[in-house]
Amino acid sequence: MTEATSPLPTSSTRVCTRTVMDGSDPDIVFDEEGVSNHWHEYQALMATQPDAGQKKARLEKLLADIKADGAGKDYDCVIGLSGGVDSSYVTWLAKQWDLRPLIVHFDNGWNNELAVRNIENICKKLGFELHTFVMDWEEFRDLQRSYFKASVVDLEVPTDHMISGALYRLAAQHKLKYMLSGLNFATESVMPPSWNYAKFDLENIRNIHKKFGTKPLKKLPALGVWQKAWYQLIRGIHSEAVLDLIDYNKAEAKALLIRELDWVDYGGKHYESLFTRFYQGYILPRKFGVDKRKAHLSNLILSGQMTRDEALRELQQPTYDEVLQERDKAYVRKKLGFTESEFEAVLNLPNQRHEVYGTDKTQRERYFRIVGALGKAMRAVGLKR
Repeated sequence: MTEATSPLPTSSTRVCTRTVMDGSDPDIVFDEEGVSNHWHEYQALMATQPDAGQKKARLEKLLADIKADGAGKDYDCVIGLSGGVDSSYVTWLAKQWDLRPLIVHFDNGWNNELAVRNIENICKKLGFELHTFVMDWEEFRDLQRSYFKASVVDLEVPTDHMISGALYRLAAQHKLKYMLSGLNFATESVMPPSWNYAKFDLENIRNIHKKFGTKPLKKLPALGVWQKAWYQLIRGIHSEAVLDLIDYNKAEAKALLIRELDWVDYGGKHYESLFTRFYQGYILPRKFGVDKRKAHLSNLILSGQMTRDEALRELQQPTYDEVLQERDKAYVRKKLGFTESEFEAVLNLPNQRHEVYGTDKTQRERYFRIVGALGKAMRAVGLKR
């Protein structure tokens, strides 16, 4: 491993003429008309997507497969419910599709009271039983503290990684093959590579914790390359992005959740978690020069759910209430066990790329070679086309 400091994103004021992405993405490229690579990449992605008829057929087959696989079991699929718009809408859809999901909420210690009420309302009104997976707080806090000390951009890796690990673990325990995800192209396909990091790189997670942590990680549901391969290739467990199989409109989904399930808006994407609100609304802009709203709003522009002028007006507003930002800052600092001076010191550390701590690249390359060889062998004997 080598020490290296990644430069802060540039302060270029050039803004894409079709989206609101700008030079705060250090890898952005503009064409001669001022249109950024994000617009072109989105058009290329959409050109690969099935048409409405194909989506309808795929969804009907998927639902039939899920119900067939769940026959005789307590559940037929797993849904991770954060209380945000996407996962809440997937849960509502599951009810309309007559599915019997295992609803799982992950308590990593950062839920706000509103998210808890929303989740309880959703499950109560839809008649679903709620299962809560509680992370071991002492271990999870030690891992989060390690990420602050590592000074890397994606402080959400510990949460996102452990959520996926827990979902696969629960699906295997209940002998379920299908996990319904709220991920979708309509609102989440734009994200500069330098603004986040791979969520499944367990090697990177372990190396960061080994360097900065103080407690052994024994209880968190970590998920390495080979364990994930076992879940997917041997147990047949996989995630389905069902929102990509419908005409997903975020504003319409919100209105339905409010009307049907007494759901209350948080005022920002992923703000159902107090930590995420502080991370996206305070740490990313201050420490890394990143305003994730630019990616989120650009995606809504690209999918026809917002105008560029509306997005530009929204970006003139603070990420969220500045008094609440200071309150969140004190709460996060105390909950993670930093003194005021320690917290300011870690926030002022030089930014580091995740890769300087080592990656699982070699393991992933070996995995893909094995999968490729198996596929070639199966095709040779007629077991796969």
